[in-house]
Amino acid sequence: MQIKYPEIGICGLSCRLCPMYNTDAKSKCDGCKSENRIAVGCPFITCAIKKKGIEFCWDCEQNETCEKWMKHRNAGKKVDSFKCYQKLEADIAFIQKNGVNEFEKLQKMREKALKKMLQEFNEGRSKSYYCIVATILEIGELKEALTKARKDSKGLEIKDISKVFHLILDELADRNNYYLKLRK
Repeated sequence: MQIKYPEIGICGLSCRLCPMYNTDAKSKCDGCKSENRIAVGCPFITCAIKKKGIEFCWDCEQNETCEKWMKHRNAGKKVDSFKCYQKLEADIAFIQKNGVNEFEKLQKMREKALKKMLQEFNEGRSKSYYCIVATILEIGELKEALTKARKDSKGLEIKDISKVFHLILDELADRNNYYLKLRK
């Protein structure tokens, strides 16, 4: 089968905003539907791609009654793994209403903001945090935070630049009741 969206997980997660996708290390993942991941498999890859020949769980005839997908979605409402699941339900609803193409456009904007965060504000310890930020904040909020951080951190060293950006993001999170940590 032809995979059209390798950076959108079968279950609805955005690979573009995952720490494993945004690394140069040997452990780099090229997306849930990349050749390597399909070879290794996960329950969703096995069921959707290998058995049913579909790219997404929501395209399955049994998507509303699938215990495996429902369990994954319910767990995602409470906990995260190495990737932030906080927006999973909202993302699935967005895709079902607007289509995968529109979701992909938004994820590319989020990825662009994430790459800027990593290039300009990462002191070497903030990648996972910035991946969560890129997942949770609205696009406009991401752009505003980046602009303010650039202005407020001119002339500082990278550790202080990162601190300034963290403060801006944490204040934004407090104001809007965002949770910028993995839920374990």
